[in-house]
Amino acid sequence: MTMSVPERNSGSEGKEEESEDESEILEESPCGRWQKRKEQISQGNVPGVESASLAMDTEEGVEVVWNEVLFIDRKVFKAQEEKIKEMFENLMQVEHPNIVKFHKYWLDMKESGARVIFITEYMSSGSLKQFLKKTKKNHKTMNVKAWKRWCTQILSALSYLHSCEPPIIHGNLTCDTIFIQHNGLIKIGSVWHRLFVNVFPEASVHGKVRPNRDEQRNLHFFSPEYGLAEDDYAIDIFSFGICALEMAVLEIQANGDAVVSKEAITNAGQSLEDPLMREFTQSCVRHEAKQRPTAHDLLFHRVLFEVHSLKLLAAHCLISNQYLLPENCVEEKTKSFDPNGLMAEIKHGNRPGVQLKYSHVSPLELDKFLEDVKNGIYPLMNFASSRPHPVPRALSLSHEQVETAKSPTPEPQETESRKVIQMHCNLESNEEGTKTHLSLFLKMEDKLHRQLSCDILPTDSSKDLANELVHYAFISEEDCGKLAGFLEDALTRHKGKALASGITQ
Repeated sequence: MTMSVPERNSGSEGKEEESEDESEILEESPCGRWQKRKEQISQGNVPGVESASLAMDTEEGVEVVWNEVLFIDRKVFKAQEEKIKEMFENLMQVEHPNIVKFHKYWLDMKESGARVIFITEYMSSGSLKQFLKKTKKNHKTMNVKAWKRWCTQILSALSYLHSCEPPIIHGNLTCDTIFIQHNGLIKIGSVWHRLFVNVFPEASVHGKVRPNRDEQRNLHFFSPEYGLAEDDYAIDIFSFGICALEMAVLEIQANGDAVVSKEAITNAGQSLEDPLMREFTQSCVRHEAKQRPTAHDLLFHRVLFEVHSLKLLAAHCLISNQYLLPENCVEEKTKSFDPNGLMAEIKHGNRPGVQLKYSHVSPLELDKFLEDVKNGIYPLMNFASSRPHPVPRALSLSHEQVETAKSPTPEPQETESRKVIQMHCNLESNEEGTKTHLSLFLKMEDKLHRQLSCDILPTDSSKDLANELVHYAFISEEDCGKLAGFLEDALTRHKGKALASGITQ
């Protein structure tokens, strides 16, 4: 039997067909987890990236971005291959709630050329530039609280990058490379811009390596010394200052010209009614790089700084130690409270006190607040660690520095100087006894704790497993021996108990 299919002439049917075409799977990753679609997207200018497509993470069930860097000459690619691998391995170690996540990469060699494919987080709500345009189009003004919250999140990410050892300079911070999610979470994209410029030779990569610098509409985001001197944190601070200014006024008018002039930037700054906001933005865009404050200093500026509430401190404490608490503990705890029970009371000598009852706090609002804290919307900056974040050297070295750094003598690795003041190990076997889950908790002297976990088999050697865990723990040499002995003893005792249990059964 045959059946004729009517042609799709209506507009809605045409759109549906177009949508189906865009969701068509064009390619899969070697592991099968990532599926590339036909739909092309823009997630900010990334040097050398020929195309960026929407893709699906089949394990997590979320959309991601499939990026491709094409090499015309295979010989050039082979010469750069180890350096490219090292760079991408290092990128996967950058972890911050306000930085777009780098998931995975792999290399694809063909006769026609070579490709580097890497998967990044997809920011579905669009860029900050798009949001500001929509806000201005609807004749609305920027909410000051939202402005402060966004500035804090951007500075939190920059402070993280700049406090790495050695520092990571973004070098491409614009309203196009900052993304905003529906819940108000800000994320910085294109963090790998400077690395790509340094690692990928411009002649060998298909497409421009420095596209954003050449775009006239974004020239005002770059500091006067950009490209003329060695990069340091000051170029990112200048770019942030322009972003903060654009967030406040929604758009810096270019007076019909393609390039935003210095006069337009000055006028935009002067138009701010709040004197603290004016001082804040003007300090970022000073002509002399040395006079610009650091990201950490700006977080303590009077316009942003506030004493964290007890609620926020408690939320961060809860999130930090969540792995020690049972699942849904907050929900279960709030259920047990009497709504009319007294939670706190403020007493005054001359007038009636203030009583706070559990009914004044909505469990749903509390859950949302905890989720926002977990996602990085309310970073706890006043107590940020002064210790630099150890990041491999290749993450920050320029192309020339990488070449000179190569030597037959291996580079000394980062060493951990903090002491471990408490070790806790938990071992739980499954019902079949085929494997055991190990959780290791290390309490450090500066209260920045470390947790490791893995599954072990009955055939695994206690000594070898202990030595392997010590390697991943990244602790001082003095503590390595203690931890190895502690783990070996715990594993041996656990195996002994399991064996005895099996005999008694």
